Amino acid sequence: MIALLQRVTSGKVSVKNIITGRIGSGLVIFLGVFDYDDQSDAEYLTEKISVFRIFNDKNEKMNLSLLDTGGSALVVSQFTLCGDWKKGRRPSFKNAAEPEKGESLYNHFIKELKSKGVSIESGQFGAMMEVSLVNDGPVTFVLNSRKEKIL
Repeated sequence: MIALLQRVTSGKVSVKNIITGRIGSGLVIFLGVFDYDDQSDAEYLTEKISVFRIFNDKNEKMNLSLLDTGGSALVVSQFTLCGDWKKGRRPSFKNAAEPEKGESLYNHFIKELKSKGVSIESGQFGAMMEVSLVNDGPVTFVLNSRKEKIL
């Protein structure tokens, strides 16, 4: 499972001009699910993300987590993060989870992040979405649940 985290001052996602999620300060999390992922990957990432110290303290040092700041998370499914671009000129998505599995693990990720005390908003799995955000910093990290896999 791969998560692209962007620290934001605001973010929103819309499906067919209807806003499905909106946050103020916090994280926009684009989440990709690989075919080999399982619930433990979601649990690993949510544990890491909830306490990941990427928010500034009073001295402008990245010393606070999402939980410390009371920020929210906007979770958006994005299978293109699982794309393999190394061969040819068109990305392959053969390693992305099938939609049923991807949606199940996406929902599990959201449930687990909520269980950590994070306020969650989300997009709609599998839909064409419009995402807007104001990146704070900019601060962007890519987290992969598979330690042995190097991006």
